[in-house]
Amino acid sequence: MRTDGDTWDIVSSVGATALGVAAARAMETAQPDALVRDEYAAWFVAASGHEGMNRWLADPARRESPLMSGMIGLRTRFYDDHFLTAGAAGVRQAVIVAAGLDARAYRLPWPAGTVVFELDQPKVLEFKRRVLDDHGATPAADRREVAVDLRDDWPAALLDAGFDPTVPTAWTAEGLLPYLPGAAQDSLFARIEGLSAPGSGLALDALNNYHDLDRVAEFQEHLRDTPLAEIDVRALFYTDDRTEPEDWFAARGWTANSLTVPELSVRYERELPPIPDPFRQMTIGSRYVTLAKPLTAPAA
Repeated sequence: MRTDGDTWDIVSSVGATALGVAAARAMETAQPDALVRDEYAAWFVAASGHEGMNRWLADPARRESPLMSGMIGLRTRFYDDHFLTAGAAGVRQAVIVAAGLDARAYRLPWPAGTVVFELDQPKVLEFKRRVLDDHGATPAADRREVAVDLRDDWPAALLDAGFDPTVPTAWTAEGLLPYLPGAAQDSLFARIEGLSAPGSGLALDALNNYHDLDRVAEFQEHLRDTPLAEIDVRALFYTDDRTEPEDWFAARGWTANSLTVPELSVRYERELPPIPDPFRQMTIGSRYVTLAKPLTAPAA
């Protein structure tokens, strides 16, 4: 059960979900038609010493699970493209909120002069840095760690790391919102909005029905044969009421574009694997949202 001020490393609580997602990215990377290539993901799983996830990746039959790797492949590609599109438009500042084991600072072709800020718990960032350093990995951008709890004053820490609020920023909040109480989600949005210059953009995902504990319990049942089998997501999700992201930002003049999972699969020409209920209901109804702060204020 979550508590105020709780912390975690890479094999406990919310940190373990990041490890599970890394395992899924490693699985997707091994596919011949992979939507993403993340050669770093397997390094993190191996270094974690997590017996279940390493056993999973060592099993060729399980490595080819289309459900786990396919869904994470779609999600990862969506966020990759958010940053690549922003870079092509001239944005040179990126912030990965709750970065976890995201290795985009290393694997994406960032334009020269790009600064990538990674926000997460100190133990998570320390683990990632150690593994990447042990393998001699070099970032493809100016990577800056911001070791902070998102429930604390992270904008001050971000500014101290050199963040420039006067220039456009590409933000992501990947797989984050269910792990925040409603009030903390509003606070996160308000802080991002306040730090974003016109021309900034935010990508996030809104999981369908995660506030319904009965659905989440059934969802958990279908994780039994995945790298997330040992993680009780019911104890990690917050289920209180909150404003939909599109509505929150629309009230402040941002524009929104949402894609469902089926729409995302069409975009990337990736046929969805069979998805059992209620996993299907939670997955198919989830949205991948891109929000943009206009260069000029909307007319009154």
